[in-house]
Amino acid sequence: MPSFEIARLRDALVAIVGPEGVLSSAADLAVYECDGYTLERAQPDVVVLPRSTREVAAVVRLAFDAGVPFVPRGAGTGLSGGCLPLEAKLMIGLSRMRQIRSIDVPNRRVVAEAGVVNAAVSRAVRGHGLQYVPDPSSQSACTIGGNIAENSGGPHTLKYGVTTNHLLGVELVLPDGTVVELGDAIEHTVGYDLTGVVCGAEGTVGIVTAATLRLEPLPAAVTTMLSVHETVADATAVVSDVIAAGIVPAALEMMDRTIVEAVEAAFGFGFPTDAGAVLIIEVDGPAPGLAALTAQVTEICRGHRARSLRVAADEAERAALWKSRKRAFGAVGRLAPNYCTQDGVVPRTRLPEILSEIERIGARHRLRIGNVFHAGDGNIHPILLYDERDAAEVARVLEAGREILAACVRLGGSVTGEHGIGVEKMHELGLIFGPDDLAVMQQVRAVFDPDGRANPGKIFPTSGGCVERRTPARQAAL
Repeated sequence: MPSFEIARLRDALVAIVGPEGVLSSAADLAVYECDGYTLERAQPDVVVLPRSTREVAAVVRLAFDAGVPFVPRGAGTGLSGGCLPLEAKLMIGLSRMRQIRSIDVPNRRVVAEAGVVNAAVSRAVRGHGLQYVPDPSSQSACTIGGNIAENSGGPHTLKYGVTTNHLLGVELVLPDGTVVELGDAIEHTVGYDLTGVVCGAEGTVGIVTAATLRLEPLPAAVTTMLSVHETVADATAVVSDVIAAGIVPAALEMMDRTIVEAVEAAFGFGFPTDAGAVLIIEVDGPAPGLAALTAQVTEICRGHRARSLRVAADEAERAALWKSRKRAFGAVGRLAPNYCTQDGVVPRTRLPEILSEIERIGARHRLRIGNVFHAGDGNIHPILLYDERDAAEVARVLEAGREILAACVRLGGSVTGEHGIGVEKMHELGLIFGPDDLAVMQQVRAVFDPDGRANPGKIFPTSGGCVERRTPARQAAL
């Protein structure tokens, strides 16, 4: 964008949000050059930080009238480059929209603005015996708007479901600045599920400024266990057998030796660093039946040669265990200057195969790869370690990531479970969708955004809709 146009746009934005809400200096813009996916970077020309839906709508109307595309941004914790300002140099940040507008305890719902931090919702309602279940590992920083954009998950979504399962309605600013309300405050509505279309659309249909979220009661009782195994194979066998037994844990997580070493060095919880893998298994429900359920899970773990089993003695120990797991990504910084977190899915029975394939891919590309993932639903997160100063190693990381996703699809899985497509996986969509599927998706997007102004250059290979044609691994039966 030419400098005179930037200056004109900046002045118009200042008139809407005030000077403190517009950033355009080189130092300020450097903060917004990437999200958690650091392999690709680009700086916006200007960042605007509105404080209300009215201001968001005014900014978007300004952009629409000026023919300027825009990219929404939440907390920047995404892991697929979803808020990278590639084809849109105007970034609209929602970080100042932090109000919880209402809490409806009898009907178990809350209305929260897009910039409300995920964990803050549960803190606000915990005194009423309620919680907001979706809990990404970044929940202490990530925000509701970003969670909706990516349809975020987390460890406890195995039993309770991902963001879309707890989203009742949204307040949405369309790409022409019109404000609409989609969904309702009741559990089941008639007609098309437009809220479901918005959830997971990665900001390509407009900007969510507020959402009505469903709350769940806090469980009456919780048991959290750490099962230690010599091999990844034994740990994955536990996962399959627990689910096969009809048990649906609240969470069922796995970390391999590489990740355990990093986490233990960071937090000192007491993880055995010589173990091949550890499982974190949490079961919850009515107190009278929990002991029997815990015993059943314990028997399955021991049946697959659990070296030790540790049950969290109290809430403090449980919190320490979950802190270690949820901050595993940060702990990996001890192992290498940089890391890239992949996000694929396989049927849980294929976990041994995908982990073996990841090991082969790592060896072939001379990369160290650690694994931490939501084992219960087959959502894997291989962490590829590298040094961004080594261009050849960066290239190997990118290729290894593509190979891991292709392997997930071959095993009957998907290229993403919760991190979204963004810019990272645009060319991998053709592995699972055919041209007709992709064309329909873009037609749906065009209903909301006919000019392609909202977060262009994401999800699909080009904003014009030219998708690389590949033979999808899964075809609909005709």
